[in-house]
Amino acid sequence: MIVVDVQALRRGDETAFLSLVTAYNPVLLRLAMVYSPTRAVAEETVQETWIAVLRGIDGFEGRAALRTWICRILVNIAHRRSAAEVRSLPFSSFSNNHEDSPAVAPDRFLQSGPYAGHWASPLPDWSSVPEHKLLSDELKGVVADAIAQLPEAQRIVITLRDVEGWTSEETCELLELEPGHQRVLLHRARSRVRAALDRYLVAEVAEE
Repeated sequence: MIVVDVQALRRGDETAFLSLVTAYNPVLLRLAMVYSPTRAVAEETVQETWIAVLRGIDGFEGRAALRTWICRILVNIAHRRSAAEVRSLPFSSFSNNHEDSPAVAPDRFLQSGPYAGHWASPLPDWSSVPEHKLLSDELKGVVADAIAQLPEAQRIVITLRDVEGWTSEETCELLELEPGHQRVLLHRARSRVRAALDRYLVAEVAEE
């Protein structure tokens, strides 16, 4: 749990501000990367966010957690730096052709008969995959690539929930999402990441 002295920040205490940057900069950079085409752009967004925090700390009323308030500033800046057509839409309205497509391919399920809708074949058993494979940097790269290929709304939600460890309530507050919509986005994102892992691990088992 990070303890931040807001009053010290308002007094312009450099030590308090440096402690805040040290604590939250990695989180902000990872979040900015979700919105940005390159790391350089993400770093610029983070820098602009810290400037905005310094200028706006007197206006922080504590109605949201400080982390949420700072991240919301970053999200707003990222949107402003994005293309005009994206910038003009609230997060909750983000959608594209991929957003409404099934999270799991329909052919993974039985299409008819008494078990219609059930899995057509058992889910892959990962228990036979060697532990060093499950913990490998290569597997982490598979997950990172799968997340990077998600539609933006899904990518942001799964990054906050499963990478940064935000709660459902915190995520909804930051992104101004209804809980039900957040759950749907997270489920679709996790399903697609799971599918990518299935493909990778099935191939690994076949090679053993």
